[in-house]
Amino acid sequence: MEHNTVGVLGGSGFIGASVINRLVARGHAVKVATRRRPHAQHLLMLPVDVVETDIHDPVRLTSFVSGCDAMINLVGILHDGIGDPYGPGFSVAHVELVQKLVAACRMTGVRRIVHNSALPADPEGPSMYLRSKGDGERVLREARELRTTIFRPSVVFGPGDRFLNTFASLQRAFPVIPLASPDTRFQPVFVGDLADALVNSIDLDLTLNMTYDVVGPHVYTLEELVRFVGVAIGHPRKIIRLSAALAHLQAVSFELMPGSPPITRDNLASMTLDSISDVRLPPELGVQLTSLEAVAPDYLRGGTLQSRLASYRAAAHR
Repeated sequence: MEHNTVGVLGGSGFIGASVINRLVARGHAVKVATRRRPHAQHLLMLPVDVVETDIHDPVRLTSFVSGCDAMINLVGILHDGIGDPYGPGFSVAHVELVQKLVAACRMTGVRRIVHNSALPADPEGPSMYLRSKGDGERVLREARELRTTIFRPSVVFGPGDRFLNTFASLQRAFPVIPLASPDTRFQPVFVGDLADALVNSIDLDLTLNMTYDVVGPHVYTLEELVRFVGVAIGHPRKIIRLSAALAHLQAVSFELMPGSPPITRDNLASMTLDSISDVRLPPELGVQLTSLEAVAPDYLRGGTLQSRLASYRAAAHR
């Protein structure tokens, strides 16, 4: 194994759990950075080194990277305040952290970085989220002495996801769903398939300095996805298609409420572009795409204990 010890940033999140399970299954030694150790309680049962540190501090990040053979960056946020070209949170998480990671790898001699971005990230994109993700990709591409691979997934689904589960919660709570951008198209990818691509690429030379779109086998409009979720949980609701003006008003209203909003004006800007791709992963990555219909109904409705465990085992690749 060329890259034995793998460090993971953002490993305590939804995608991270599947990635770390696969790293362990492949025999890698794994270091996981977390700001607070309790946030990674679900990883403590695995044979991984959970390190409590501040990855945004260049000195601490360099200390964490030291001793690793490769790094996987899964850090990402969905919401932030207004800024030009993006808010400070997007800048810190999506751009500055990548710059610090590149600097830490240069200082410690670590040359391999696998990075999770988003489809369709673009420095000139319509939203702050997509622009910041695009600038993060650009930082990696300009670090030509490093061996980088960038993955750009569409929306990711799986047990514990925040996308489909949000629509499930809304349809359990409300008889009518006012829906913004109902015709935006997505190509949802199973979290386990994305994790396979990320982990399998580490020692695969053909992926060096490459960027891959990661999408599932089928394309759906947002309205189709919401209807699918409603049927899956047994609570199909009437969907009201919002005009652009009403969608903007809805997003502003959500932004004024406490907590994490279901949708923001920046999310609306992102959804002016479809999150789909005709490009498939190379077969050498060994990814067998999982359909939404094969996995999502069980975890969305709770299912039997056996079906829930099957969904979680699929996400963990067990």
